[in-house]
Amino acid sequence: MKAVQFGSHGDRDVIEYGEFPDPEPDRDEVLVDVKAGALNHLDVWTRRGLPGIDLEMPHIPGSDADGVVEAVGEGVTRFEPGDRVAVSAGVSCGECEFCRHGEESLCPSFHIIGEHVRGVHSELAAVPAENLVPVPSGVDWEVAGSASLVFQTAWRMLQTRADVEAGEKVLVLGASGGVGHAAVQIADHAGCEVFATASTEEKLSHAEDCGADHVIDYEANDFAEEVAELTGRRGVDVVVDHVGEATYPDSLKSMAKGGRLVTCGATTGPNPDAGLNRIFWNQLSVIGSTMATPGEVDDVLELVWDGTFEPHVRDTLPMSEAARAHEMIENREGFGKVVVKPDSEL
Repeated sequence: MKAVQFGSHGDRDVIEYGEFPDPEPDRDEVLVDVKAGALNHLDVWTRRGLPGIDLEMPHIPGSDADGVVEAVGEGVTRFEPGDRVAVSAGVSCGECEFCRHGEESLCPSFHIIGEHVRGVHSELAAVPAENLVPVPSGVDWEVAGSASLVFQTAWRMLQTRADVEAGEKVLVLGASGGVGHAAVQIADHAGCEVFATASTEEKLSHAEDCGADHVIDYEANDFAEEVAELTGRRGVDVVVDHVGEATYPDSLKSMAKGGRLVTCGATTGPNPDAGLNRIFWNQLSVIGSTMATPGEVDDVLELVWDGTFEPHVRDTLPMSEAARAHEMIENREGFGKVVVKPDSEL
């Protein structure tokens, strides 16, 4: 088979699309004939190299993909050849205290397909059956292959960790990205008043299409001051911040008394000033969130499959142009997801 791969960490020039041994499914795995996948920021970080993660090289990236079941291991009963499936990339042990209480993303051995182990941007992929979800026949491959990671992440952030309620004010930073545009849709669906930041008029227009009530150009304006003016100096109840150091201080400034900041990443750096004085005086909560539980995945993808939520696809490229897809993510080009398909599918 052919696969996107790299043999060492580095810039985009380490990415290749070439021959790789066909995978053989283990007892509890499913062999998937991949139809489409999508990039996430973690693909960029994985390519560059993450502290504490020692990958088997060459590494196949990719945490999002879908396709048709080609074969199943002898222990698999949920799927059979011909089924349409999508990957949910969070892997847990199923046996620890957290897994037994339905908090699989807190599992001490939790890891992500494509980030910690070989991923799914290839013509074939062997995936644990527990990491696949059925895809209805009417759902496009580009939708099914780009929705899972970002919508499950945003769903857990808002519905579970921040526990949003109808009528609350929610600020989504970086609304043009994968998690950001999913969070705008989820907050709007929950009945919240949604504030969204992005860097161009085109991106701001797309954010409005996703359900944002107020949009802010963060390059032209101080978003914390804009939020203050729009809320009568009150602030918002919830901030969705996956940007990190560059936005964290102003995220705290944007929050109402008793507000919650929920974060799933730190693309601009993980070590901002803590702002403890503002946190304790305003009784703010800073909440971490990672991926989602299988039940949360099922809940949010049901709303993707029925069209309530929709991943916006900015471009679709052959996997042989994976380096260009990485460039688009790194340069923040466009709005939404970058989809890649095996060249044999185009």
